[in-house]
Amino acid sequence: MLLTIALVFVLLLLIGVPIGFGMGLAATIAIWLDGSYPLLIIGHKMVNAISSFSLVAVPLFILAGALAGETSIAQRLVRFADAIVGHIRGGLGQVNVAASMFFGGISGSAVADTAALGSLMVPPMERQGYTREDAGAITICSSTIGVLIPPSIPMVLYGITVGESVGQLFLAGIVPGLLVGLMLMAAVFTMAKRKKWPRREQRATRRELWESFKAPFFRCCFRSSCSAPL
Repeated sequence: MLLTIALVFVLLLLIGVPIGFGMGLAATIAIWLDGSYPLLIIGHKMVNAISSFSLVAVPLFILAGALAGETSIAQRLVRFADAIVGHIRGGLGQVNVAASMFFGGISGSAVADTAALGSLMVPPMERQGYTREDAGAITICSSTIGVLIPPSIPMVLYGITVGESVGQLFLAGIVPGLLVGLMLMAAVFTMAKRKKWPRREQRATRRELWESFKAPFFRCCFRSSCSAPL
């Protein structure tokens, strides 16, 4: 049986069939040749696999990340991150990592994180003396935090697949996600000292911190609720 699946799968790949379809067709052909199970069981298993309430979270996370990238939420998160860590050596590099930690808690996807923050962070980093390679490397590495800090799309899919609690997986990802972010910030700090990357000279005042905090987390909600018709 395993040899049949492997041979059919390899043949389908050689003729250009996409990997996902190749895996499904290979399994279907193997079940049909074995004859132990009716082919109707394939459709039954496929429907049961996707009829999970927890899977509704996946498109909603993607929607949240898309909305944050298309609206001003991503820019406001960057400003908030700049107010917190912009004065540390490696200024914009530190802001890049901190913004990825905030944005990962919205989208739950490393791809959405890279797409939304890459266009915002890479050009100003280049203008401040970062090479394109360094700016791209910091953006890509920091975007991986999005799969650790909850909510996380891979954690949802893993929990549903193996039958683990998604809530417990989210709790388990908080500390590792924060540690990865802090280690990345330490790496940026070390590189900044060696490559003489600039930073913002003055710390943000308490008022500036509060204003930058209100912008992404309160103002959008208040404006949308106030502008809604009664």
